[in-house]
Amino acid sequence: MSLPVSRTLRAADLEALAVGLCLLGSGGAGDPHPFSSVLRSQLGDGELVLHAPTELAGASVVPVGMVGATSVFTEKLPHGGEFGAAVAATGRWTGASPDAVMAIETAGLNGVTALVAALHLGLPYVDADLAGRGLPRLDQLTWVAAQLALTPCALAFPGGHTMVLDRASPTEVERTIRSALAGTGGWAALALAPGPAASLDETACVGTLGRALDLGRAHGSLRMMADAAEVAEVLGGEILGEGRVHDVLRHTSDGGLQSESSVTVLDRHGPVLRIETENEFLMVLVDGQPRATVPDLICLLDRRTNRPLAVDALRRGDEVFVLVLPAPAWWLASGHVERVSPAAFAIDCPPLLLEGRS
Repeated sequence: MSLPVSRTLRAADLEALAVGLCLLGSGGAGDPHPFSSVLRSQLGDGELVLHAPTELAGASVVPVGMVGATSVFTEKLPHGGEFGAAVAATGRWTGASPDAVMAIETAGLNGVTALVAALHLGLPYVDADLAGRGLPRLDQLTWVAAQLALTPCALAFPGGHTMVLDRASPTEVERTIRSALAGTGGWAALALAPGPAASLDETACVGTLGRALDLGRAHGSLRMMADAAEVAEVLGGEILGEGRVHDVLRHTSDGGLQSESSVTVLDRHGPVLRIETENEFLMVLVDGQPRATVPDLICLLDRRTNRPLAVDALRRGDEVFVLVLPAPAWWLASGHVERVSPAAFAIDCPPLLLEGRS
């Protein structure tokens, strides 16, 4: 369901937003903090309206985001023209100019990049996206689950050149873009062809940025050294365990664009938790029994500071809460969840979701 009214975003909201985006990233999707400084500068003393799709029902909305290695992106920030170049390339190819901007993925770094792009382009921002959480692959987006094409789409690379891809399946889009990134600077701005705002309730996750703000503000109300019950209640999730990271086994593939790891946490109350990951946390096992999986949001929080921890930042000895938050509602519909279920990550386990627990 669409948000009934718009919301606004000001510079004072950005820390809460960044924390909420980290939670929606489920251990991945990149750190939003470095690029938040760019957004802070753009906002100044002003504000950005976060429109519900129903407010711009006649508009054509372009989804934008960053693809590639987020670590490279934060080391080499864009010069400012990449998102405009990608959007312009889709416009030249399709002959249509967008009326508004939305995010490809409202989680982690990409939750901020789309806001920066909207301000840079001078276009309204629609609070909807094609993921609702951190997802590693373009062929997992909501448009794909809704049987919509990802092409034509355009990439703008930090070196100044652009690439347009058309008439390709979602799998081919994913494979072609990853191959292109491996031979360039490691990241690029991506713009898909504009789509109608009027259909976003059926084809996208609506209100995700608002959810990130709400999560971040709730997180900010937590006391330092909060106990598990407080964390679960305030953030609206479930704590599966709390304890010390005993071991982290890592493997990186695909030119550094995909990482896999297995994290073992020794619960202070006795059980052993194992968290399976790729770029995000995917599954939690307690004493060998699966307890939670994607598309629910599995998050590891520092027990002392409550700070969300990224997959690639976990270290032996970290004291953590293992938290699960509800999946975006869009993914729970029949025919949708399969694209982001454990099987989509080659894990032989059915989805185990908070919604299905008594």
